[in-house]
Amino acid sequence: MNNRAYTGRIGLEGILLVLAPLPILFVVCEGNPWGLRIETLLAGGASLLLLASSVTLLRRPGIGKLLGILAVILGYISTLHFVLGSQSETLAVTVLFIAAFFAFFDFAPKITNNPSTAPSRSIRRSFWGSLVLIPFLLINMFLQTFDIRYAPWLVAISVLLSFVMYLHCALLFKSLWRVLMSLVLVFFLSTSLQAGLYSSSYFLGAIMVVMQLVLLPRQKEKFEPREQWWEVLLTHPARVLLTTFLILCFCGTLLLLIPVTHFDAQISAVDAAFTSVSAVCVTGLIVLDTPLDFTVAGQSVILLLIQLGGLGIMSITTVALHVMGRRMSLKQERLMTSMTDTPHKDLIKSLATILKYTFIVEFIGAVILTLLFYRYGDTVGYAVYRGLFTSVSAFCNAGFALQSDSLIPYQSQPLILHTVGLLIILGGIAPAVALIIPKWLAGKVIPIPARIALVTTVIMLVSGMLVVLIFEWNGFLEGLSIFDKIQNAWFQSVTLRTAGFNSVDISQCDSPTFLVMIIYMFIGGSPGGTAGGIKTTTVGILAITFWANIMNRRDVIVQNRRIDPTTVFRAVTIVISGIIIWLAGLLMLEVTQQLPARELVFEITSAIATVGLTIGATPHLDEIGKVIIIIAMFVGRIGPMTLFMLLSDDSSSGSSQCLDEKISLT
Repeated sequence: MNNRAYTGRIGLEGILLVLAPLPILFVVCEGNPWGLRIETLLAGGASLLLLASSVTLLRRPGIGKLLGILAVILGYISTLHFVLGSQSETLAVTVLFIAAFFAFFDFAPKITNNPSTAPSRSIRRSFWGSLVLIPFLLINMFLQTFDIRYAPWLVAISVLLSFVMYLHCALLFKSLWRVLMSLVLVFFLSTSLQAGLYSSSYFLGAIMVVMQLVLLPRQKEKFEPREQWWEVLLTHPARVLLTTFLILCFCGTLLLLIPVTHFDAQISAVDAAFTSVSAVCVTGLIVLDTPLDFTVAGQSVILLLIQLGGLGIMSITTVALHVMGRRMSLKQERLMTSMTDTPHKDLIKSLATILKYTFIVEFIGAVILTLLFYRYGDTVGYAVYRGLFTSVSAFCNAGFALQSDSLIPYQSQPLILHTVGLLIILGGIAPAVALIIPKWLAGKVIPIPARIALVTTVIMLVSGMLVVLIFEWNGFLEGLSIFDKIQNAWFQSVTLRTAGFNSVDISQCDSPTFLVMIIYMFIGGSPGGTAGGIKTTTVGILAITFWANIMNRRDVIVQNRRIDPTTVFRAVTIVISGIIIWLAGLLMLEVTQQLPARELVFEITSAIATVGLTIGATPHLDEIGKVIIIIAMFVGRIGPMTLFMLLSDDSSSGSSQCLDEKISLT
């Protein structure tokens, strides 16, 4: 039996039951009387459907899911009238209902009808129903709904429904004293409501719910292994990635809101979150000027977020545990090998190599840049600080700079440009690939994945430089010497893929250059590195598959090795999932932002590919636009396919025994 599924599915029944009055409550709190208005009827229908879904979801899953989905749709329609005037409220409500829709869509009960599990199921149902009711009560208290006549009664219905589930538990365990204590609270709650003491009724309702949680009977469940609630988030690679990056982004936001980290008296939470997510997701898009708006403390926080986001918290933690002599559990080791695509026996060695490679390259880059910055006029202390910051930012492909105009002041300084460019390249490919470059240059045979990554990278770098030179010779490269044009074209080709630095003003780029930039940003860097995008190996695999089909070959062969069809399927899935997320983000920006389509296309591509370049849209985004870009950067960092993997089960399905079907495609 799947313990996670068992816990969550049973709990969902209780959650739906106590939240059934929520749609009507929302309409009432918006000032809609109990007239026969369409919003009230829709909300009432949604509440009834939620109630019906909570009863049928486990007994008749198909019907329960359908009722729940219909409830979500009716609830969403009923709220549109009240939130359409505010973009932020519209987005928040839309995201909430989309999440609810997928929760019902992904529902798959995995429980048994064993009568011995009935007490435990009742406890689970009551526990989760009461638990979700606590924030429900707090939200109503903060909304100041005490003066609305019907709202407290609707909240009391939710409390009463939770009490019914609790009462069922108490009766199953024949616990009379538990029943009596709750009945006393119900009496006081009803008395306060009848007397019009609405604030007291919320308070008493909260006490009643808390007491239900405390007084719930305890039963040791022998039919399933014990599992902590937080393990649900840490037993699946997709959930681990999402959870760790989400926690890091949240902590970074809190740190950047501390007054000592910025010069202004106060910065908005959205701007702090935007900066934190951009740093953790090693993107580089900014709504606040890093050197002007943040103090040294704030810049240090950003630098730390870049380093942790680039390396990954899990990699650092794994190696740290190994250094301290502590071993991971088998489940943790299996999870890490799945996330890093590394054999079990080589896990620690591979992660240690990543950390050593990262810190050595960053240190060498920081030393070189420190000497160069000092040579070009910085004091010793500031040169060291800027050298370290730029080296880490470049290696992690983050694009944050301590100059307001990035590297434009150094467009005629080839040593700085090429040092930063080399750091970007070394950070954008996997350490294992970077370490065998000398062997590859010597003409020796190297592993096929590394060969595909290196060949695709070289083709993109050279072709990108030629495109910039050809189409921007009299464009943003105008006014530079021939030598500076070549080196800046090379640098833009390097940084274009995911780094986010710029040595020239790209806002007025020509249309052909713009199209190539979009494609190159979408492709990004190589797997195993700090770069974003769909990755060079994905494009390489698709290109090889394309050529094999053109040549009418049944199999995809590289260096006398057959590429597994599942690899091709995965490459196609990565591209399609990336396009879906890109289109969704672009449509949301087009609907909410009054900016040219050209700028929005560039902005959403840069965010999803974690590039960090902009042609002018970022400073003009409103609050809703910033939230959309925040989500795009986050999804781009964890990977669009990872987002869709959240809908999958932990186990993979076996091979199919179905007959083949031939489908015409031309």
